[in-house]
Amino acid sequence: MLLTPERSEVPPRRRDPVQQFFRDLGPGLITGAADDDPSGISTYSVAGAAYGYTALWTALFSFPLMAAVQLMCARLGMVTGRGLASVIRTRYPPWVLWPACGLVVIANVFNIGADLGGMANAMQMVTGVPSYFWTPLFTAIIIALLFWTSYRTIARTFKWMTLILFAYVITAFLARPDWWAVLRSTFVPHIEWTRSYVSVLVGILGTTISPYLFFWQASQEVEEERKQGKIKVAQRRGATDAELAATRTDVVTGMLFSNVVMYFIILTTAATLHAHGLRSITTAKEAAEALRPLAGQGAYWLFTLGLIGTGMLAVPVLAGSCAYAVAEGAKWRHASLGSKPLAARPFYAVIAVAMLIGLALDFAGLDAVKMLFWSAVLNGVLAPPLVVLVVLLTSDEKVMGKRTNSRPLRYLGWACAVAMGGAALALLVL
Repeated sequence: MLLTPERSEVPPRRRDPVQQFFRDLGPGLITGAADDDPSGISTYSVAGAAYGYTALWTALFSFPLMAAVQLMCARLGMVTGRGLASVIRTRYPPWVLWPACGLVVIANVFNIGADLGGMANAMQMVTGVPSYFWTPLFTAIIIALLFWTSYRTIARTFKWMTLILFAYVITAFLARPDWWAVLRSTFVPHIEWTRSYVSVLVGILGTTISPYLFFWQASQEVEEERKQGKIKVAQRRGATDAELAATRTDVVTGMLFSNVVMYFIILTTAATLHAHGLRSITTAKEAAEALRPLAGQGAYWLFTLGLIGTGMLAVPVLAGSCAYAVAEGAKWRHASLGSKPLAARPFYAVIAVAMLIGLALDFAGLDAVKMLFWSAVLNGVLAPPLVVLVVLLTSDEKVMGKRTNSRPLRYLGWACAVAMGGAALALLVL
């Protein structure tokens, strides 16, 4: 794949730095916020309850790895003008493309079912109405949102929905933690070579550095350019220094936000559940129920409503990334959230099928409670080969031209693949 010459640099107009910072936020912020879905919240809650403050170091460890991989995906989308699956299709044979797309579709469908179940359980806690009523309702609402609103509306809505995640930061302070123990555990890693600990570690890495985020990030950078009228790939190829700098701000901010929320969820459950001997919870629902007598009604409501809000943000991203992976791999025309459903029937059909299969998992007798945690573990096992593909593609001059990875970015990408692969291997061995 040959790249067109770089776009000419246009001197940017001077803006207020704060105004410019918020203007630059977009796909990266949404991607980071979508990462803290009900499955992630459950995994972080399990970690905090089971291992207390000693699990806090994982947030510090995962941030640079997550930021590096997502930044590679964003740069890939901007420089090539294509989504991740489309780039894999043009650079590698079908036996590489379709297993990669298959990995993300399998993980996403399972994750959709887990998140819908988690949201429904949270609504049952709030309203008393059984969860089996809420899962089809949430499914219908999300499908309607993706089918009958414009990409611009979706992007703007998602951007504001990220504010929901501050609920978990507030909850942590309501829990009144031991701040000296918090500080020590943040910077001193604690590892136990047991199957239960390694499964939690794989779950944390898997729900933080998830395959669906790779496809979504690259595709949303393309969507941003389509929104500017750059419909053809040739119009989108290349990126200026200013555009890449703005994207770096967006992605790093989004990933930092994601890991800060992860940190405070672990902190909340460590300060309440673990500190009071409640160490065997399996989901965020149990964490929320246990919080009420320990941290008060306010903490309970913030934690529970946050579960619902994050699901409404994350499930459309999961379904959308399924559709982008399949559509880009199959080279479907007009495959975009910016297209009308009638003009992109196969693309929207993938979204609907992914949502309906996820819903079916909740009604098939599978335990939605356990699915929340184990979907994160599944992501952790499936992510390493996709991380390797991302690093290879963004280090390839035939793909990226002069915009290949810097040495630090490449090293972080390989470190991520090794860390996640090693953790997944350890889980299989123990």
